[in-house]
Amino acid sequence: MKQTLLLLCALLTLTTVNAQQTDWHDVLRQWLNAEDMEESYGEETMELLEEKALEPINLNQTTREELEQLPFLSAEQVEELVAYLDRYHPMRSLSELMMIPSLDNRTRQLLSCFVVVGDEKPKKIWPSLANVAKYGKHTFIATAKIPFYERRGDQNGYLGYRYRHDFRYQFNYNNRIKFGLTGAQDAGEPFFSNKNTMGYDHYSYYFQLRDMGRLEELNVGMYRVQMGMGLVMNTGFYLGKLATLQSLGRSTHTLTAHSSRSVAGYLQGAAATVRFSSHWRVTAFVSWRPIDGTLNDDGTVRTIITSGYHRTVTEMSKKNNTHETDFGGSIGWRKGTLYINANMVLTHFDRDLQPQTATLYRRYAAQGNNFFNASLDYGYNNTRWTLSGETALNKDGALAAIHTASYRTSSALSLILLHRYYDKRYTALHSRSFSEGSNVQNEHGIYLGATWKPSYSWLIQGYMDYAHFSWPRYQVTAPSDAFDMLLAGSYQKKQWTFNSRYRLHIRQRDNSENTAIINRPEHRMRLSADWQMTPQLKLRTQTDGIMTQIEGENSKGIMVSEHATWQWRFLKTDAHIGWFHTDDYDSRIYQYETSVRYDNGFPMYYGHGLHYALMLRGQLGSRLSATARIAVTKYFDRSVISSGLQQINRSSMTDLWLQLCYQL
Repeated sequence: MKQTLLLLCALLTLTTVNAQQTDWHDVLRQWLNAEDMEESYGEETMELLEEKALEPINLNQTTREELEQLPFLSAEQVEELVAYLDRYHPMRSLSELMMIPSLDNRTRQLLSCFVVVGDEKPKKIWPSLANVAKYGKHTFIATAKIPFYERRGDQNGYLGYRYRHDFRYQFNYNNRIKFGLTGAQDAGEPFFSNKNTMGYDHYSYYFQLRDMGRLEELNVGMYRVQMGMGLVMNTGFYLGKLATLQSLGRSTHTLTAHSSRSVAGYLQGAAATVRFSSHWRVTAFVSWRPIDGTLNDDGTVRTIITSGYHRTVTEMSKKNNTHETDFGGSIGWRKGTLYINANMVLTHFDRDLQPQTATLYRRYAAQGNNFFNASLDYGYNNTRWTLSGETALNKDGALAAIHTASYRTSSALSLILLHRYYDKRYTALHSRSFSEGSNVQNEHGIYLGATWKPSYSWLIQGYMDYAHFSWPRYQVTAPSDAFDMLLAGSYQKKQWTFNSRYRLHIRQRDNSENTAIINRPEHRMRLSADWQMTPQLKLRTQTDGIMTQIEGENSKGIMVSEHATWQWRFLKTDAHIGWFHTDDYDSRIYQYETSVRYDNGFPMYYGHGLHYALMLRGQLGSRLSATARIAVTKYFDRSVISSGLQQINRSSMTDLWLQLCYQL
């Protein structure tokens, strides 16, 4: 504790990202379910959003395709923005966003974090090298996470040091020319040793051209692809069920440079989108990359590993032991708000995938080394209606389909109906779409959601989702069902914003004797109050609660937290403290927490303890900014944290993040 207090005092004296930076995290967190983000690659999603915030879109030079890269905008909102810009070009101020009827106050706040009103001069098809060199921006970010404790593996078991660190370099010219390099090292991984002779355990490199005449986008290196509604290919965004109310389940076709420290979900090679006419565009990609796998005795792959950890001899032996080749693309036609796209993906592995199909819930897991998926996605929208869908087949003829219909009855009320059917035999290795389960497979469900704005101050959202699984799943040895319901309300008045949320999630599991299927209801609630006390000081008080019932036994948990943000000239301070008390792991609580750039997440709390953190951000001159954050978790119910190689032989853990950002 003494060491922690000394560190806090040291941080308080540090003059440490720009005070003018708009914090988009507070707005976005209201749309996120931590459980959905955990199941849907939340880390990569948040990193991509962080990237978009650092590269705001110039509304006076934007396109429909560029606006579609913002996952929280619905198809109707994108169309209304495009129509407004075409009619009233150029936009003079972000306050003009109030003229877009479909944008509510919260969406406008979030959108303003990712767009700017800049130069309205027409773009040159190919900018001169002189202008690229003169006006391009170089950004270098270095981050380190320093733990003030030792895990068992740090003493004996891990191949490297206990520090996590990474760097990011990026050159960006007007969001049209971008290239960069990211190096990432997790705690315990070897650095310039073992198989990591090139230093970092993982590197991301990329080169991107965008909006160069008919060449809409070209990516070389590492990149991500989104096609349609994600039934055959989506390695980009996904924000979960509550955010579906905001985006209204829209379809999108985008290519994005992969600048993340994550080793999952990206492709490596080249991808391009070319516009042949005002109606036709074609996307094509090719990729070859090494991946990690757990091998069977005969050399086939039992499981593809996406964690990216290479800390132990066993983990390191699996690094890059398999190779994956992908190629595919999309041919699309659009006229106004009517569109249709044909999509295709081919995947080949140099080793056969042979999962343990004797286990009942793995019976229809992907097998073999050649995979094929094709789909059609289509849609239409006008000022009130939005219709969209995608129908896909795999090489065995198994079907997956998802369709949405949304209707805005007025500026105050919008409704969405979503239906999906994923055959138990359907497999798509790069799919990610709306689902109750973690895969686009073995699911038939229907979702109904509504957003109601009875007044400027009020926003009420809710959904109900039912899913049926015709084949056994993990921990369920028979067909089963799931029901998910959420109701959220927000009230804003002057300096106050009140938010409330209640979620009922019922999933079925085998009982302890494996003789029957039982319901496992989970109730989660949240109440929060934000107070803009002064222009510089903002406070948020939040209470989270959970109750889970398992075979008649209740498991309960609660967390009460306080967050304060204070901003003065070049200095911004974030302070957070939370007390939690849960019966066990089943009543664990997630809470969104802001950290240094590219490191936001949803830490999990269970047991009895206290978590507190302090972060200082500041501008050290015109080009250099710095961030320091310290976080402490103190448990009152244990003297040992975690187990195995992650075991910490103490009741608390303290972590320090340091980050420097230099822009030229």
